[in-house]
Parts: sequence; structure tokens; C-alpha cells
Amino acid sequence: MANAVPLVEIWRGPFLESVHAGHAVICDDAGQIVEAWGDPEAVVLPRSSSKMLQALPLIESGAADAAGLSRAQLALACASHNGAEIHSNHVTAWLADLGFSDADFCCGPQEPRDIAARDALIREGKPVCRYHNNCSGKHSGFLTLTKYLKAGPEYVALDHPVQKAVKAAFEEVTQEDSPGYGIDGCSAPNFAATMHGMARAMAFFAAATPDGDRRQAAAVRLREAMAAYPELVAGEGRACTDFMRAMDHKGAVKTGAEGYFVAILPEKKRGVAIKIADGATRGAQCVMAALLVRLGALDPAHPVAQAYINAPIQNWDGLVTGRMRPVEGVLPPL
Repeated sequence: MANAVPLVEIWRGPFLESVHAGHAVICDDAGQIVEAWGDPEAVVLPRSSSKMLQALPLIESGAADAAGLSRAQLALACASHNGAEIHSNHVTAWLADLGFSDADFCCGPQEPRDIAARDALIREGKPVCRYHNNCSGKHSGFLTLTKYLKAGPEYVALDHPVQKAVKAAFEEVTQEDSPGYGIDGCSAPNFAATMHGMARAMAFFAAATPDGDRRQAAAVRLREAMAAYPELVAGEGRACTDFMRAMDHKGAVKTGAEGYFVAILPEKKRGVAIKIADGATRGAQCVMAALLVRLGALDPAHPVAQAYINAPIQNWDGLVTGRMRPVEGVLPPL
């Protein structure tokens, strides 16, 4: 990936063993770049970090209110969850309320990331289902909008009314014409944007007010739902959940596959977008922790901050053999 710069170092004893390079952009409430590392104009697929944008039409259309969706369900619409019981129970109840079944999902079956849920399926001889998919909350939102629009069942098709609405919202909030798309792991289109465009979109979410226009009101509902239910957005042991809890539910963060990560910080009126060029999630998590501290959204002394900023690397015997840390200039002097 052109013009990526070193962002994270992996040390083993006194040796610099590996480096994760990438891009990071921080935008203010006017969509202007406050700080950047790498190339703000790099075009990247944001993957699941764009779920908040994909959920905007669910609220703006009136579908969410018509279906009586709760704040927890809105959080799930933005989630990449673990497939734990707490997630599956919510999703299956949502499906039942809509009058749909697992077969109506266009996402594929996915083994739960949650160990207890996975082991329970094995013990009971039950199949892995589509509702276990980490994107099943997003797809529940898509199905809700599909039903409201009285549209056809192939809601992940690019020319389907749902995806047309998603693309329009994505381009309007990033303030860019997307140059193209890829098919995500859940079979839905994932539209590309520059790093600046995604940071600008996150800043829009951060600066939105409840008494603003319809889109701002929708953005507020989504960011507040995520912050209120971090355990639904990801799950136990996940960085998204850890960060939102550590920030005392005052912001929303969201991971995406292949080393993407975004943050919405309403109190700071800042939006953040991060991409690690080699796709390493661990690198994106380290940079996100550092930038949250840099922006004053996360206490540097908090155990979660320390766990990701100065992450110990252990061997199979539990010995600390090295550390992962942001490069100089990403984390402010402490």
C-alpha cells in the first residue's frame, strides 16, 4: 500500500522484530484534517468499520421506528459480534419479530467466535447457523429495511433498494463519490473511500446533534446505541468493547477486517480512521489506543490503554518475550 508509514513496532528483547505500517487520519467537526500519518488520500475498503454508515438508511427511512427497534437492536445493526448467546438471542428474536427465519439471511453460516457458544453447538450436535455470523445484526437491519420497502429478498444485490440507499448515504457522509466496491465477508457490497473520507464521516457522527436534521438525528441514535451497548457491538475480550467501556461509554469505536478501525468522539468532536497496510488487527488496535489517549478520550493510566499501547507478547509458557507499542510521534509524551 503506497505511502504507508510505520505506526507500530514489535520488540523481542532488545530487537525490533516487526513493524506495522499504515495510515491514520483525525478530522474535526468541519471535516478538516487535524492530524494525519501516511496518506489521507489512500483509497481503502473500510470493511465492517462502515456499518454505522450502512445503518443510516434503516433509521432515516422510518423502518427502525416502524419496527419498534430498541437501542440494543440499533447497536447490533452496527456490530461485528462474537456469536455469543447474548448476540444470538437478540438476533433470533429480531428475526422472529420480522416474520423471517435464518434462511432469509444472505450472510453465510459462521462458527461463533465465542468459545462457550461454539462448544455448546458441538456438544449438542447443532449446526452453525447464519445468525451466528458476526454480521447478522447488520443483516437484521437490512431485512428490516427490506420489509419496510416491500423489496425483494436479494437485499445484498448492488441494484437492490437497500444497497442503493446504503451507497447514497455512504457517499454523502464521506463527501466522496466511491470509486468502487468489494464484496464483504457477509456477501454485502463494501464501498471504498479515502482515509480522509472515512475520518470525515466519523467526525460527522461525532458532531451530529439530536435536534439537527434527520441524518444527524439518525447518527446520534446509532453512536449512542453503540456506546450504551459495547458488549453487543463486539463482545467480551474484544478491543471495541474494551475501549468503549474504558471511555465510560462516551464514544464509539468500531473495528473492520484487514486492519481497519474507526472512532467517533462526540465530546471532542473528532473522527478517527486507521488502516494497517498489512491487515494486522493487532496493529490497528495499538494505534487506536494511542490516538484515543492522544485525543484525551482515554486515560493513559487505564488498564485497557496499557494493555493495547504497551501490549506484552508472551510465549506458550507465559513468559513475556517482547512488547508491541506505537512508534514515536503517535503516542503523546506522558
